[in-house]
Amino acid sequence: MTSRRGFLFGAVAASVTPRLSWADAGNPAFLGAARDKNGAFALYGLSAEAQILFRVDLPARGHASAAHPTRPEAVAFARRPGTYALVIDCVGGQVLHKMQAPEGRHFMGHGVFVQDGDILVTTENNYAEGKGCLGLWQRSKGYARIAEVDSHGIGPHEIRAMSDDTLVVANGGILTHPDHGGGRDKLNLDTMQPSLAYLTPQFELEEQHVLADDLHHASIRHLALHDGLVGFAMQWQGDPFDIVPLLGLHRRGAEPVLCEAPLADQLSMKAYASSVAFNGAGSELAITSSKVGRIHRFDPDGTFLSAISRADVSGIAPKDQGYLASDGQGTLMSIDMDMRVLNAASDLAWDNHLVSLPRLG
Repeated sequence: MTSRRGFLFGAVAASVTPRLSWADAGNPAFLGAARDKNGAFALYGLSAEAQILFRVDLPARGHASAAHPTRPEAVAFARRPGTYALVIDCVGGQVLHKMQAPEGRHFMGHGVFVQDGDILVTTENNYAEGKGCLGLWQRSKGYARIAEVDSHGIGPHEIRAMSDDTLVVANGGILTHPDHGGGRDKLNLDTMQPSLAYLTPQFELEEQHVLADDLHHASIRHLALHDGLVGFAMQWQGDPFDIVPLLGLHRRGAEPVLCEAPLADQLSMKAYASSVAFNGAGSELAITSSKVGRIHRFDPDGTFLSAISRADVSGIAPKDQGYLASDGQGTLMSIDMDMRVLNAASDLAWDNHLVSLPRLG
């Protein structure tokens, strides 16, 4: 039994224990994973002007990360079908916890914090049952897994939290299994049903939108949020020369709006969008295609604005009034009225995504 003296001592100790924030990690504005010239993988913290503030080694190739809204902690996810996620202290560089997916599950590369940062929600493949799920992990219990809920689709990929803790899930619709092609073979292309699902803060389905039958090959993969508007990026699983939309827009209670560029521009993307982001002003959004080195910019009403060519461009995130983008050649660039290189780290190859800190929709 705790004595009164012991209780008071603990209370005093807690009151003087410094509560670390992102300022203690150098106030990073972005997180990104990369491979260095020696083939090693790491998570990097970047300043607002894309200068490297810290590096934390990863055991294998990363995909995306989830940043705690206030504490200097990030969860780095393995590239699917990885079964590990690392909780990283971005001040000291230590791995605080290693999260292991349960038997019959693997991570899908994305996650998000909700409930003031106490609950981490991870997208997962429940390959034992052939469906998608969301893992719930509680930070205040040492990132213990406390529950699992349905993603309401197959192949959930990115997940984002809106300002009221409503969750938006990109169910890509693609069934995979670790025993088939190392988890990369697509097993249900004829029957896949991509969807955009909204879950309440209690993790119950609130709203769901399934793409039309003629677009059932448009795998919904990545998400961007601004002022209640959801942008979703798609990757076509049919003929890469099909003329299909790669960007959608949606507000709860309405039907999705699908956006296309003029014919030549649309063809140039080869039916593949890597990432999506609104600009810092919220006045436009953009998708990237690492396959062809293109960025397409759109007005929030879906009107095509312009295209930018940049070899191997993939990551994109809001920066100031514009964007920060990354490529596989180690370059980090600012995009607004023009494109300006901020950091040319030729010994790095940036991976798929940039994560801005903190940013809730």
